[in-house]
Amino acid sequence: MSYFKTMAVQNMFRYSDHFDRAIDNVRKEKRYREFANITRTCGEFPKAKLHVSGECAVDITVWCSNDYMGMGQNPDVLQAMKQAVEDYGAGAGGTRNISGNTLLHIHLEQELADWHGKEKALLFTSGFVSNEATLSTLGKILPECVILSDENNHASMIDGIRYSRAQKMIWRHNDVSHLEELLASLPLDRPKVIAFESVYSMGGDFAPMKQICDLAEKYNAMTYVDEVHAVGLYGQSGSGVAERDGVRDRIDIIEGTLGKAIGVSGGYIAANANIIDAIRSLASGFIFTTSIPPCLAAGALESIRLLRKSQTLRQQHQNRAEQLRTELRRKQIPIIETTSHIVPVMIGDPERCKKISDNLLHQNALYVQPINYPTVPKGTERLRLTPSPLHTEEMINDMASALHQQIYGNYEKSEFRTNVA
Repeated sequence: MSYFKTMAVQNMFRYSDHFDRAIDNVRKEKRYREFANITRTCGEFPKAKLHVSGECAVDITVWCSNDYMGMGQNPDVLQAMKQAVEDYGAGAGGTRNISGNTLLHIHLEQELADWHGKEKALLFTSGFVSNEATLSTLGKILPECVILSDENNHASMIDGIRYSRAQKMIWRHNDVSHLEELLASLPLDRPKVIAFESVYSMGGDFAPMKQICDLAEKYNAMTYVDEVHAVGLYGQSGSGVAERDGVRDRIDIIEGTLGKAIGVSGGYIAANANIIDAIRSLASGFIFTTSIPPCLAAGALESIRLLRKSQTLRQQHQNRAEQLRTELRRKQIPIIETTSHIVPVMIGDPERCKKISDNLLHQNALYVQPINYPTVPKGTERLRLTPSPLHTEEMINDMASALHQQIYGNYEKSEFRTNVA
């Protein structure tokens, strides 16, 4: 090879080196993530099987699912989805504008709008997309808009605000005094959107919704709330914290998901008709995406109808969460104190957090994923427990005892101590 060819090869950009370096950095920070290879057994939630090697499968109990009510395995939901596959086929066949619109999509949007006490609703392919598409479009519709974002807002909200190119102001988490300070610094006639979550998924705390609504009215701002960790779980009909706190009519846009308590997949917003029509007409994340399959719409529709009637199931869910907190306190497990259905166990170190998670899985057959940066700030690593109405008292006691052993004991080796199926 000639000198010039040799120099050209040496000077070429080495793409693979940069990908390797990016992964090495994640590993060095002890936050490299691995997927657990599990299969949920229909009708046995929260039980599942962990596939270890080849055909070897171990029975485990899942403690980190966002299918909060187990509706993903509800027989009526499954039947609705099966029937929709028979009637409509597998996929939607296109975007809502190009052949991907069915009666099931329309009926689901009508149900969602009624559930949230709004004029209309709009479906998206996921909760992430509904946040990103809506917030980015709001910033483009409203001239000189300022979006005031809680510092703990989800990545999808952060991305949406960034893509909107609107001015952004970040207020300290749930600090309404700081929010008012920022609002007061802006002209009363300047468009403003207060963006926040009703339940914060990694801490399990609630937003002070009434106070936020008071400030929005005082300073002429719109309100945008992410209820993804609340729909199906709070309020008389289960539509979320806005319903529970009596402020549903004071929230301009409610965003939710079909992939958590509803147990299927997809996202949506609910609002006044003109807001929905504007987002439907202008949001790229809606216009250029194939709509959710009809079977998902059918499953979500049936799930919502069941959840609207099931106050008993919601109460049982809250009871299980409180039973878990009580047992963890008794075992002196460090938890973040909340009254929601989310029970975070504080570890505070990424390597130790992953080790405890691995040991719980491999020694105790209890599956809970470590939550590390960037999902939570560095130094606040945790295990996020999400009990469901289907977790039993025995399961709760097993988890509390195992956590106590893993946090206060000395486990250097991971090995399965469960029966192999």
